[in-house]
Amino acid sequence: MPKVIRQNHKYFMLSFLVLFFLGGRPSEFGRENDFFYGFLIQKPVIRVALGLNLEDIHIHASSGMKIYQVGGNYKLLAEDVSEVRVKGHKEKLTEKFVVQVAQTKKKEDAGDAAKELRARIDNRVYVTQARENDLEGIYQVRVGDFLTRGNALEFIKKSTMLGFKEAWIVREEVTEPASKPQWVLVNDELINLNAETSLYFIPANAETYLSYGGKNYRGIFILKGSRKGILLVNILNLEDYLKGVVPGELSPYNFGELEAQKAQAIAARTYALKNIGQFDELGFDLYATPLSQVYEGMSIEHPLSTQAVEATRGEVAVYDGKLINALYTSTCGGATEDIENMFEGNPVPYLKSTECVLEKEQEWQLQNRAVLPPVQVAGSNISPKLAYLMALDIIPQTMDPVYFKEAAVFGETADWIRKALLHLGKKNEKFAPGQGPLNFIAFARLVIESFQWQERTQNLVGRSEADHATKDFSALGPEEKSALAYFIISGIYPASPEVGERSRLLTRAEAAYYLAKVISTYRDFYHQGYVKDLVKNTLEVVEDEEKKQFDLSPDLLLLRNLEEVVSFVPTYELSGGDVVRWVESDGKIRLLQAVSTPLTNILDQPSQYHRWDIRVSREDLEDRINQYYPIGRLIDLVPQKRGQSKRVIEMSIIGQESQVQVTGLKIRQVLNLRDNLFVIDREQDADGRVTHFIFSGKGWGHSVGLCQVGAYRMAQKGATYSEILKKYYRGIQLDKIY
Repeated sequence: MPKVIRQNHKYFMLSFLVLFFLGGRPSEFGRENDFFYGFLIQKPVIRVALGLNLEDIHIHASSGMKIYQVGGNYKLLAEDVSEVRVKGHKEKLTEKFVVQVAQTKKKEDAGDAAKELRARIDNRVYVTQARENDLEGIYQVRVGDFLTRGNALEFIKKSTMLGFKEAWIVREEVTEPASKPQWVLVNDELINLNAETSLYFIPANAETYLSYGGKNYRGIFILKGSRKGILLVNILNLEDYLKGVVPGELSPYNFGELEAQKAQAIAARTYALKNIGQFDELGFDLYATPLSQVYEGMSIEHPLSTQAVEATRGEVAVYDGKLINALYTSTCGGATEDIENMFEGNPVPYLKSTECVLEKEQEWQLQNRAVLPPVQVAGSNISPKLAYLMALDIIPQTMDPVYFKEAAVFGETADWIRKALLHLGKKNEKFAPGQGPLNFIAFARLVIESFQWQERTQNLVGRSEADHATKDFSALGPEEKSALAYFIISGIYPASPEVGERSRLLTRAEAAYYLAKVISTYRDFYHQGYVKDLVKNTLEVVEDEEKKQFDLSPDLLLLRNLEEVVSFVPTYELSGGDVVRWVESDGKIRLLQAVSTPLTNILDQPSQYHRWDIRVSREDLEDRINQYYPIGRLIDLVPQKRGQSKRVIEMSIIGQESQVQVTGLKIRQVLNLRDNLFVIDREQDADGRVTHFIFSGKGWGHSVGLCQVGAYRMAQKGATYSEILKKYYRGIQLDKIY
């Protein structure tokens, strides 16, 4: 059982459970960047922080692991262990606040600004170099420390009067000094975890994987102390790391195009290599969170994204021979933005505003051989339903609307039903239709006998249900009541008095329409996917991540869904990525329906975040803004400047107590919006005071670099990963560095 050690009745120390223990010296020990205590990790190697300031660490090994204590020397603590648990105290973290009053592109200018400010205030003033998103030479003038946000807000009021209009609160996490170092207990031996001492968890063999937090990981684990508490680091080969990054950043389930996945793999690889060593002082390279790149280990790996990583092994994006800062965003809303407008750094030639369109897009024009005019049943156009049955060869392919307006023929309708039974794989050798006029009652009987629905009508409709559904009908027997009630309750027939009239005969259109509803209770013969290519008369589509090819039938029927209305069209334009439905027969597409007809050429238009609206009360927005700036009562928001993509890059926030200028991504953060691309509407009360702000916007993310949804759409339309990357990262080259 884990042990708890208390010293001075104050410190809750770490206890360490090792289930199996064997001592010994590792048989192989080489250079640390190749071998980790006998465990080979191929270069390049990356260190990923799975957690900081941990309190409960539960590590599994799929088939055993060794544990080493590593410091000035090393010691094998345990061997062939399958499970380890570390429990203990967390380092107490507090926070401090500093105020960033200015930033410059030159260190000398920042120094001059700091010197001038020191002469005017008593607070500590210092200059730091920006590290966020590799801003490449931006220097920040900061004032602090402030123990509370309120103190920082008070200083912002003062800085505004001193002429610093863009003061900004920066929260920093601080570890309170501990009177004792961090410890773990291993086999009754206390081990000091500090900067010089670590625990290595080494898999028993190359096939073994380690688990933490319900996720599986390749490589090894290191547990060590740090100034931010207990730290768990996963060390592994960079390519294996990418297999756990790419599917998390661009889901292969929602964006299942190999070329887009390849583009994401190269962007993620380039980002990782450029940022290796970013957190060296803490003992790792990158976080496993959006602070760096989302990394979820083996648990998220997918065959398609793994294929993309392996197919691009060692490929990176470079500009002037140097690794680029490969930023990427989810949905750009039609255009990306210049990096300096969002991150407020220096301009970068390859991170410039780019319109999210495909300049040379291949389109194909399809033509209908014949068009069926609208055929009405109960006020609705059922021509698409008739086309569906025609494509299945259940009813004749005629475009004569008069044919469908004529009375249904008993024997002909029975023949349609036989064909429907064959499509559904149902056999009824006893089915022997009679003759006579075909009214609602006769059609119901015909379906019940052919589809063998006797038990349905007898047992799935209660007596009161049948009486209620047929209350407007007269002179019906109990069997007829049950049959019509079932058809009404099931939605096959309308709840109309004429259903019970024996003299009311069905038209061919009605018989076909109700038969289509009967078929739909079993299955839908429509397939759905998106268009990949059209070569001569062969259409390539992707359905459920699988590519399929079909010849187009000579008598192809074309339908289009526009504003939720499906209708025949004489022609329509088709391009890669268009979502379509189709009915196939004998390996040919007999009916093709365009599900969505984009009214824009913007690539990321299908994203749910391409357009959005957010309505927020003035009071709620005021409370949020006052966490960053002491404005008092919120009066108004006024965009002052827009970037190349029309994003708001400078905004005035007008309050009763002060007015502040907010720039770049801080606008999105302060207002809690999805993107900086928005316009503002206002709702007012009877006295003309603003009660709500309505933000109508586009996009999701920081809007710089590769647009992930745009990359996917480009791949759908036939673009290669190289073409995708070179569109969003201007002037780059792809280089294979290993």
